Amino acid sequence: MSEPNKLKFIALIAGPILGLVGALVLSTSGLTQPAAMTAGITIWVGTWWIFEPIPIPATSLIPFAAFPLAGILPNKAIAQAYGHWLILLLLGGFILSVAMEKSGVHRRLAINMIRLVGGTEPKRLILGFMLATALLSGWISNTATTLMMLPVALALSDELPGPESARALLLGLAYAASIGGIATPIGTPPNIVLMGIYQEATGADIGFLDWMLLGAPIAFVLLATAWLYLTRSIPKSSSDSTSSLDALPELGPMSSHERRILVVFGLTALAWITRAQPFGGWTGMLGLTTVGDDTVALAAVVVLFLVPSGQASGERLLDWESATKIPWGLLILFGGGIG
Repeated sequence: MSEPNKLKFIALIAGPILGLVGALVLSTSGLTQPAAMTAGITIWVGTWWIFEPIPIPATSLIPFAAFPLAGILPNKAIAQAYGHWLILLLLGGFILSVAMEKSGVHRRLAINMIRLVGGTEPKRLILGFMLATALLSGWISNTATTLMMLPVALALSDELPGPESARALLLGLAYAASIGGIATPIGTPPNIVLMGIYQEATGADIGFLDWMLLGAPIAFVLLATAWLYLTRSIPKSSSDSTSSLDALPELGPMSSHERRILVVFGLTALAWITRAQPFGGWTGMLGLTTVGDDTVALAAVVVLFLVPSGQASGERLLDWESATKIPWGLLILFGGGIG
């Protein structure tokens, strides 16, 4: 390990330790706990800003996650320094999707689902393809999902019997990408706009699980309807369809990068779903009433910048160059809409 990398590694470990020690010392010297915690987090962030063990912009997200978790400020109050909390939730979702795309695990999940559901009949193959597309679209932007699945769709369309099957597959891709976005709050930006308008009109928030309990069944019904309509004129079986699954790319064994991304993403999704429900969720059980879905999203983003990928030395699950590829203009657009 080179000298600069050693220094960064030491700073990576020392930052949170110095912050914790500083908070403990200040709290025992008579400072109130929120003030001591604030000082400790400032020491942590300042250390990482100076030595840059992770990119400076990524370090700047730490207060957003740390202040609500420490009970210093509620998520909506700290969000005013960054933007509307719903836009920050969308920002976190975008960055998580970029990390998944960088690792390629989203492609593996989609292809494995197609193989699982596809069978040897064109109708089942199209169903598997649409299910995979809708599932990804619930967590990744509709456009990114479509672009990712399009090469797979084109490869399969050459193997399916007749133009009706190919047409149904390609239309199924477009429909499933739009329908899947309904299932979760971060599936598509208009969901965020609706949540903001609902909050302003009623004063109540729509929880992540609340949305999914309504959105996921609607998405399922719409997806089944679209599949039945698109495949209505396709023969039930065909002797040529056995080779269709052979057109899917072979991906090889799952890499450590993919496994770690999948773990972070799975834990993030679980934290979103169980934040406030059932029975008050984990925030109620731990007394963390200042934590919101946006806190979870940006905390997960920080984790992505911290966890090694297990591939090249010093490589993390996400780098800032990849993170900057998110559609910033779209965030500004929807931020203006909510404002």
